Amino acid sequence: MLAAMTQFRKSAHAAAEAMRTVFPETPCQRNDHLSALYDAEIWLKREDLSPVRSYKLRGAFNAMRKVEGASRFVCASAGNHAQGMAYMCQSFAVPGVVFMPVTTPQQKIDKTRIFGGAFIEIRLVGDYFDDTLAEAKRYCAEIGGHFLAPFDDADVIEGQASVGVEIEAQMGRPDRIVLPVGGGGLAAGIRRYFGPEMPMTFVEPAGGASLSAAVAAGHPVALPRVDSFVDGAAVARIGDAPWAVLKETRAGDVLTAPEDRICTTILRMLNVEGIVLEPAGALSVDALADIAEEIRGKRVVCITSGGNFDFERLPEVKERAQRFSGVKKYFILRLPQRPGALRDFLEMLGPDDDITRFEYLKKSARNFGSVLIGIETKDAANFGTLFQRMDDAGFAYRDTTNDVILAEFLI
Repeated sequence: MLAAMTQFRKSAHAAAEAMRTVFPETPCQRNDHLSALYDAEIWLKREDLSPVRSYKLRGAFNAMRKVEGASRFVCASAGNHAQGMAYMCQSFAVPGVVFMPVTTPQQKIDKTRIFGGAFIEIRLVGDYFDDTLAEAKRYCAEIGGHFLAPFDDADVIEGQASVGVEIEAQMGRPDRIVLPVGGGGLAAGIRRYFGPEMPMTFVEPAGGASLSAAVAAGHPVALPRVDSFVDGAAVARIGDAPWAVLKETRAGDVLTAPEDRICTTILRMLNVEGIVLEPAGALSVDALADIAEEIRGKRVVCITSGGNFDFERLPEVKERAQRFSGVKKYFILRLPQRPGALRDFLEMLGPDDDITRFEYLKKSARNFGSVLIGIETKDAANFGTLFQRMDDAGFAYRDTTNDVILAEFLI
């Protein structure tokens, strides 16, 4: 086992050295804000500052440099993996075909095309990723191309391990590494490079906790449903190759981060630090709150895995962050059909309560009408005061803030 680890470390070093001919290392920066917040020495390994704003080009580079005689490279991806392969196709001057779902945002299509230039062809196939993946593999077999897997590949894992090579060179061995898990390529690479003695915290989105499911079952399992909000890490099944490395992971070393809480981290890093992180890129920072006692006084590295954030999503991120923080709520109010009823309700609002949504839903001549109301306030405790006033006045209402189905239809 020691010999295998030594050989893997040598291979990871060789991969990292070869990468320097194509792109520079990413910085590892001490973050004063987070260090003060958690009474620890918090460092950020800034993969969001790579040429494609994610670590994915590392695995693509390492896998592609080892392939000989492929007519072209093929991948299926709507995000960072596509951009990483496209960047490397142009760097190596080799042709590639990227399959993306028809529903892929134009911004991601455009960025992939920019990185790949004349060496990349983009094909939009299928409404769902499974359909896209199936077509990409069929096409690849038909032309005799090389399918570039996003994480379930030994050479990709070796390439992602170069993140660990750089961390060690830049700051030595930290006390703990906190990193995101999607399909497991990055996690497996870092684990193999540093070995089982290095304390690590693996972080998954709550709506895509495939490593947690595998640890609980003792083998990879397919999640019945995946929340795609954290699109860079929301994977239904951890890869077989990564699982071979991660199968000894303890349940306590895997954390799940709620999607709405991740939004608060994205906003905090943007507003306080000026650092743009995509949801998956914010996972490691978000999890610090869960291990605050464990890391006090320690040197901790958080791998910020990506910064490909579409700012068209910012209103949704802000909305979800406010709801998680408790400063914004939606509720349906049963309003009596009498003069002055609305005024009575408005007089219950405090000086910091702001109505952001007001929609009258009455559809009949009954004595009551329903009103969808959104209220934003400065302090979550203000809602307790408001609801108490409404209860005392006999107003009937239903808090729908966390009702996912109603939110999809009404909000």
